[in-house]
Amino acid sequence: MDRERLKKLLTRLRRGDVTVASALESLKHWPVEELPFAALDHHRSLRQGCPEVIFCEGKEAGQVAEIAARIIAAGENVLATRATPEVYHAVREAFPAASYNKAGRVVTLLQKKPARTGGRVLLMTAGTSDIPVAEEAAETLRLLGSRVSRTYDTGVAGLHRLAQHQGRLSRARVIIVVAGMDGALASVVGGLVDKPLIAVPTSVGYGAGSGGITPLLTMLNSCAAGVGVVNIDNGFGAAVLADRINRLGEKKRR
Repeated sequence: MDRERLKKLLTRLRRGDVTVASALESLKHWPVEELPFAALDHHRSLRQGCPEVIFCEGKEAGQVAEIAARIIAAGENVLATRATPEVYHAVREAFPAASYNKAGRVVTLLQKKPARTGGRVLLMTAGTSDIPVAEEAAETLRLLGSRVSRTYDTGVAGLHRLAQHQGRLSRARVIIVVAGMDGALASVVGGLVDKPLIAVPTSVGYGAGSGGITPLLTMLNSCAAGVGVVNIDNGFGAAVLADRINRLGEKKRR
């Protein structure tokens, strides 16, 4: 339950629209709601600005649907990452308004509109095979309220392709670069811009790529300043960080 919902509940209680018993029932699961298989942190939106997110790997479809139901009952938006079509169908059966980004493997359900940013996050991928990780980031940013631009398949194998995106690079407040193989795109872009750049190594590549270790090390060893790196395939983590940086820019504008 967020601060606004709590204020509304107190107002209704003062007016006599709800009883003390029903108000206490609403507060019973705040801030933590215990399920047999999960402990839901309903206080997270107050602490961090966004509700708890469901990581679906290792969870049964029914468990994800139950967690989603509790998040919805608390009045929050639902974001479920690494979701299979089976998980999506289980959530959608109970909540037809749920949507699914198949490429990013993300289920979302928006009950309330997030506060939109003026600043924009630019999502770039080195190749088409990196798009699933980028789409996980895109859906996360959409739910958080950051405006998003996409520029896909702009890797160093055809370096001239970057020139046509100079305008987008200059207009972005934060840039996320998603790359597998050698992961060199983050360094190249980092040398062209004065914006915070978040590099996401992916597990795309041949054997020597070691499941993303090679691009991870390349990005960590970047000689371009202002490049930060998240874990392999972690589009979600990159998006949350990008949104927070983006919102610092909103505060500065005020």
